Amino acid sequence: MSDVMISVITLSACQNDDAILRNDFDGPHEDGSYKWAIQTEGGIYHEQRGSFKGSPEPSLLVEGQYQYTAPDGQVINLLYTADENGFHPTGDHLPTPPPIPPQIQRALDYIASLPPRDY
Repeated sequence: MSDVMISVITLSACQNDDAILRNDFDGPHEDGSYKWAIQTEGGIYHEQRGSFKGSPEPSLLVEGQYQYTAPDGQVINLLYTADENGFHPTGDHLPTPPPIPPQIQRALDYIASLPPRDY
């Protein structure tokens, strides 16, 4: 998704007619790197930077964060990276899976300890 498209999506989430306090764009540069940040007076903030990594086939690494206040008053802050392995968000508001019950974990450990089988 392009920088402009992300910016449009971010700005469309603005409540009412919030003024834009910050709108910085830098890039894309010759090496493909870029960074941008947007902030509104309503408390929405989104920044992102991207660069290519790896050789001989480089892949795009994107890192960013956004923050806003949810309708219930909770401040939502999400950090993310995106690379050849997908989108990786982190944030206190994201659900987490329950722990694996001890009996199931013992069974999984036992299965993992068995020698491989040829079929």
